[in-house]
Amino acid sequence: MPELCDLQIHVNAQQTFFVNEKIISKYSGRLKKVIKQEKRRTQIKNSGIDIDDFPGGADGFELVSRFCYNHGKITVTVSNVSLLHCCAVFLGMTEKVSPCNLLQQTETFLEGMFYWSWNDILLSLKSCESFFSYADSSGLLEKLIGALLAKFAQNSDIILIAPSSSSSSSPETTSGFQFSSSTKNTPQSIRRRSSSKAWWFDDLSILPPKIIEKVIKSLGAYGTENNSLVLTKFLLHYLQKTAVHRKGSLNSRSEYGSLADTVAYGVILLGKTAFSWRGLFWILRVVSGLGLSRDCRIGLERLIGGMLDQATLDDLLVCGHDGGVYDVNLVLRLIRVFVSDDGVSAQKMKKVGRLIDKYLGEVSPDQNLKISKFLGVAESLPDSARDCFDGVYRAIDIYLQSHPTLSFEERSRLCRCLNYEKLTLEACKDLAKSPRIPPKIAVQALASQSQQCTIPTTQEFVYESPIKSHAQMVLYNSFDAESVSEENEDMRLNLQRMQWRVVELERACRKMKGEMSRMARNKIATSPGNNRALPRLC
Repeated sequence: MPELCDLQIHVNAQQTFFVNEKIISKYSGRLKKVIKQEKRRTQIKNSGIDIDDFPGGADGFELVSRFCYNHGKITVTVSNVSLLHCCAVFLGMTEKVSPCNLLQQTETFLEGMFYWSWNDILLSLKSCESFFSYADSSGLLEKLIGALLAKFAQNSDIILIAPSSSSSSSPETTSGFQFSSSTKNTPQSIRRRSSSKAWWFDDLSILPPKIIEKVIKSLGAYGTENNSLVLTKFLLHYLQKTAVHRKGSLNSRSEYGSLADTVAYGVILLGKTAFSWRGLFWILRVVSGLGLSRDCRIGLERLIGGMLDQATLDDLLVCGHDGGVYDVNLVLRLIRVFVSDDGVSAQKMKKVGRLIDKYLGEVSPDQNLKISKFLGVAESLPDSARDCFDGVYRAIDIYLQSHPTLSFEERSRLCRCLNYEKLTLEACKDLAKSPRIPPKIAVQALASQSQQCTIPTTQEFVYESPIKSHAQMVLYNSFDAESVSEENEDMRLNLQRMQWRVVELERACRKMKGEMSRMARNKIATSPGNNRALPRLC
């Protein structure tokens, strides 16, 4: 029956509805006005009209059509009341147009929202996702969130109560509600109460991020105003559950960025009293990919870097974002924060030094790890942070094995972070024998060891060079053993050990020189024109 469908309505450029002009315009003041304007412009009876930005799109207009074709009657439920209300506001379906119109019916239904169940309020809030701006501008969201907080206050051990006049200036009071608890907020009680997940965490996690923002704003804990441990814990749970799997999407940074910043402000404010180092590092990993602002990231890294001595190797092995296997830049920033603190004890500094040596050994095989990054991490700690540089040497050796195409200059540059005087005898011998270490570096290492262990000749102690005599080292002592004090005896033993160390180094040097001489002779035999002299090793 074409006469019954004399009007085409294109909704949001998605779907076209064929409706009867009189029926559809009977309840809508806006449609009456649009249809009259369109007719005057086109002078065509069977004209079509376009409606853009309609709340809920085609679903919303279908509900309105059912209402109109059913003589102004429709079943209003908690799942459709929000959409029907916004559609009624958009189309001007007021009492002036028709008695007992759609807007009046939805408002009557919404008046009883404070008697709805917890799940009913959540369901109605969830339905506002596709038409958030209309629900917000019409005041519907504010009403639903108010009902949610009232229901929360009735069922939670953390009570949201209306502030009294005496406490209205309290910083904890926000938007007509405040957090109240019978337990004093000491660091121990904070950790104990916040260790378990609250019952409402999963329930609120079904809501979209824009509505969560509105809830947090209603509680006065949004952005820099966040001083609530409970809400910070909830946002962390929410971001981990609903946002982490969307890190790769284009909209995740814009959707969750403000919530990530709110978490960061709360964590920075609460700091070490509420979170362990591992907890803080986990938080950074959760929020870093969700549009966290630069200031918030710097604040979190400053807090985490100051506690770097509590970290473990597994904590630092974070996946990289720039093609590398590991995020070396993050670790480098944390080290710089830790080192910049003048109050760090020598014990903590050395603990971090051992940790970073292990970290270097773990990340060295990464083919995308540049020499500059390796040196940046190795040289970021002061020399006093390491009693021994064997760990750094092992990391360099692993790096050279994993990057066999490095040039002579690059290998020499890599070794600049070594302190040869702090290498053990075993590490120095291995360095001298390694074909991956440039000979010049090996000579410098052996020379530093020899200088460190050289003992001046005195009347009491005479050192006979083993290079000349090829005999064992002899230690002459002009004092009788029974008359030497305990302190001098300790000194004599230490000197004797150092002299033996010199002997071992010189033996290693002679062995290396012999090996290089044989290599040179073989090279001369195969290349008669090559007359370059060997470097002097000892």
